[in-house]
Amino acid sequence: MGSSKTIRRLEVVSPVPADIDIANSVEPLPIAAIAEDLNLDSKHYDLYGKYKAKVLLSVLDELQGSEDGYYVVVGGITPTPLGEGKSTTTVGLCQALGAFLDKKVATCLRQPSQGPTFGIKGGAAGGGYSQVIPMDEFNLHLTGDIHAITAANNLLAAAIDTRFFHEASQSDKALFNRLCPPNKEGKRTFADVMFRRLKKLGISKTNPDELTPDEVKRFARLDIDPDSITWRRVMDVNDRFLRKITIGQGPEEKGMVRETGFDISVASEIMAVLALTTSLSDMRERLGRMVIGNSKAGEPITADDLGVGGALTVLMKDAINPTLMQTLEGTPVLVHAGPFANIAHGNSSIVADKIALKLVGKGGFVVTEAGFGADIGTEKFMNIKCRYSGLVPQCAVIVATIRALKMHGGGPEVVAGKPLDHAYLTENVALVEAGCVNLARHILNTKSYGVNVVVAINKFATDSEAEMNVVRSAALAAGAFDAVVCTHHAHGGKGAVDLGIAVQRACENQTQRLKFLYPVDISIKEKIGAIAKSYGASGVEYSEQAEKQIEMYSRQGFSGLPICMAKTQYSFSHIPSQKGAPAGFVLPIRDVRASIGAGFIYPLVGTMSTMPGLPTRPCFFDIDIDIATGKVLGLS
Repeated sequence: MGSSKTIRRLEVVSPVPADIDIANSVEPLPIAAIAEDLNLDSKHYDLYGKYKAKVLLSVLDELQGSEDGYYVVVGGITPTPLGEGKSTTTVGLCQALGAFLDKKVATCLRQPSQGPTFGIKGGAAGGGYSQVIPMDEFNLHLTGDIHAITAANNLLAAAIDTRFFHEASQSDKALFNRLCPPNKEGKRTFADVMFRRLKKLGISKTNPDELTPDEVKRFARLDIDPDSITWRRVMDVNDRFLRKITIGQGPEEKGMVRETGFDISVASEIMAVLALTTSLSDMRERLGRMVIGNSKAGEPITADDLGVGGALTVLMKDAINPTLMQTLEGTPVLVHAGPFANIAHGNSSIVADKIALKLVGKGGFVVTEAGFGADIGTEKFMNIKCRYSGLVPQCAVIVATIRALKMHGGGPEVVAGKPLDHAYLTENVALVEAGCVNLARHILNTKSYGVNVVVAINKFATDSEAEMNVVRSAALAAGAFDAVVCTHHAHGGKGAVDLGIAVQRACENQTQRLKFLYPVDISIKEKIGAIAKSYGASGVEYSEQAEKQIEMYSRQGFSGLPICMAKTQYSFSHIPSQKGAPAGFVLPIRDVRASIGAGFIYPLVGTMSTMPGLPTRPCFFDIDIDIATGKVLGLS
């Protein structure tokens, strides 16, 4: 792989220029060359312009019998609001493995939302000399997957309100006659999707004319309880004024007004379905199973009950294929899905990882990133993603920074957009040492899954040798397989060669089997308790609403699903200001919700915003276009 035609040597400059300037200084290779390097036959991908391609799922059928490569997940310590460079480390590690260590490698990343790109955080293509290119395409429309999710989500939202509207003004017979109208010969038939509802109701008849009046009523009338509807509309923009809206105010809606709201597109359950699906047929089943609310009798109502599961799958049929891109140094990247890391599981897709593992083959490496700190992203990667995929990681990387460890050691508050306090820019070994309790707990938790843990110390220019030595010693004392200082932001893959060697050794010396934190067949509360214990909690406290929801989901038969905790990423506990490794606290569960199609129950710890807002000065102030060259300016 090192001698491969796609490997590119970077000319690094110091100080490191802006991300977009670095990205624009490198001419991407034609994506067909990247595909060829992966031994990807042209029949298994569709080109989207010169620098992107959709990899088709058919490649999995062809490579079914071939061996997988090593599987590596990148998580982090509990981050500051500035982020600690997980994406950058993921990309830098892959550049090191592919461009310097002669390994076949593929990076698997989530697709970023346009919300943060134009809002407060900027893009998510990595940074410095460890980036995915073209960076502007990666951060903007890419191949339209998020737009497909938006369209599918909003089609389902329209179907819910429309059905509710029509049921309110029609008799059972009139409703049935319109749902199953006679054809030109005067014969009625059921649409294929209707057989799913009939089966659910225990009705085996195939001729609509044979249904009894009671069966007609049960089939035709969903009897949606408007107060139980959980499905909201979405858009991929941070628009705080849509968090709560009133719909149905037009005169034609006959006074059927209700309160609802918008989420950001990446918070849609359809995004989580895309990330956890294993095939087109599996995606069809999951989309059809999505629960939008209950009937007045307390029965769950699904997308297939509304007759829309097939149409949703049609809108998502191209989105199921991962997008092939490249790093600055010409190593391949699969970009796919981008579920929220709070209310969903915050990992890129199972199908991208599966395809990548087959393409790199035995001895190759697939590096995938898990959102937020390891208590959220890596925990969900292991207990949700690996449970559904059947894939087993050999190594988990935990990204740490001196600044985050100083914060956990009692340093001043870190605020995005404000200059860092002096404490973070000068040597303070004692502060770093005190903060290593956070790293130690992440190592302990991650090791408990039976994987080797490598700590990547993401070096900044102000970090001292003594501070990094403290982190390395603390990591090894806590049971890390290795701990390595990295400078991939400043030097590209060359700055992560030691990390690449450590990860290779960790994978080759992996002997244990994957151990889940809990079995799925215990109760919802027992599963929540197991996760809370890993945070350091002494117990769990449930609100009345949470108790009610747990009882309902258990009665509806959903208690066998894994748990996806929705809590702050800034602390092991539910209180963002509690840094380090808090213990002995009681974890409060405010509410419990479910993504039945995606396949998890998500308890809410505190308040989660599913529609971010824009700050006073959003990133869009800096984003423009060079009208002479057509190049995008100002993306960060």
